[in-house]
Amino acid sequence: MNPDTRKALWVALISAAFTASLAMGTRQTFGLLLLPMQMENGVDPWAFGLAVALHNLMWGLAQPVAGSLADKYGTGRVMAFGGIFYLLGCGIPGLWPNNASVLLGIGFFSGLGVACAGTGMALAAIGRMAPPEKRGELIGIASAGGSMGQAFMVPLVYQLSGAYGAAAALGTAAVASLLIIPLSRNIEWNPQPGRKPSGGLRALPGLARMSLADRDFALLTGGFFACGFQLAFLTTHLPSHLALCGMSAGLGATALMLIGLFNIPGSWLCGWLSGRMRPEMALGGIYLLRTLAIAIFAMATPTELGTMVFAAVMGFVWLGTVPLTSAAIAQRFGTADLGALYGVCFFSHQIGGFLGAASGAVLLQFTGSFAAFWPVMVVVGGIAVVLNWMCRPPAQRALA
Repeated sequence: MNPDTRKALWVALISAAFTASLAMGTRQTFGLLLLPMQMENGVDPWAFGLAVALHNLMWGLAQPVAGSLADKYGTGRVMAFGGIFYLLGCGIPGLWPNNASVLLGIGFFSGLGVACAGTGMALAAIGRMAPPEKRGELIGIASAGGSMGQAFMVPLVYQLSGAYGAAAALGTAAVASLLIIPLSRNIEWNPQPGRKPSGGLRALPGLARMSLADRDFALLTGGFFACGFQLAFLTTHLPSHLALCGMSAGLGATALMLIGLFNIPGSWLCGWLSGRMRPEMALGGIYLLRTLAIAIFAMATPTELGTMVFAAVMGFVWLGTVPLTSAAIAQRFGTADLGALYGVCFFSHQIGGFLGAASGAVLLQFTGSFAAFWPVMVVVGGIAVVLNWMCRPPAQRALA
């Protein structure tokens, strides 16, 4: 790799990490605003929970489309639109906080924003730009950098919400999202010369059918459902769960911040592992560790120390599934259509996210508790372990 190419790669890597930080960090703060938006602005918990659920669903629906457009026209151009969508997504409910604006802004526009500017897009671009021998490690670095947003945005939004109100905190997040636009200029603004994706949006249905017909891709996709299901519930409802258990209001914010901090080394390690062991084996291990942590936390009486330990453990494996899943897809299909293929797989993740956030909100509305949800998360996580460990290595697939 010549010096100019190496410099461009590192500039893109840093820009991708900051862009993903803004996109991913903002969405991780929504759970902090559920109860304040109810108390300050009369936003019903069911409406806010449904908005977050719709956010996850829109993200999943838009991710393959955004990935296809990025594969054909350049990732940076699509990420710039993500900044505009996020401005609308946080700005509309920040200016006019009510049930309808929350559903439109957080549910619709911010879902489009994170699809266009989130980790999936950043990792696809870095995966294409990186040399094969460094791909897993650099994808892990980009994913780890993206976790800084959660560690930074969560305490910021929490402090702003306490001092100026939840609507003002959303407005600040809207303004911050504008930084995505200049950063995106450094991230694969034009398609790389010689790369031939399958054809953009027109080819997406055929690409989806081809990939899902592959047994091991289908298993990866099924396992990704559990990731979205577990993480969306915790991101949206962990602060409320802790408050209902009589814990301090700041503990939820501390837990989400710790998740972001510990995910920085965890994501890097998972990316590093993807070049040294089968990604599917590591994915199964992540789902197993997550599920055991959830089971222990659910059975124990909540304490501040126990919550922080739980957050640290969950944070270490929080988004480690993303670089590992990207690496597993690249090993099977190459990188030309990585954005679209990751988006197809990620749609399952976001169906899980929709169900995790929405069913938690419905459960809270009608029972006043999340107690019935924890066993479901354990079962879903156990299934994900099995699905990932059933995947065959690419070489074995070719002979089968």
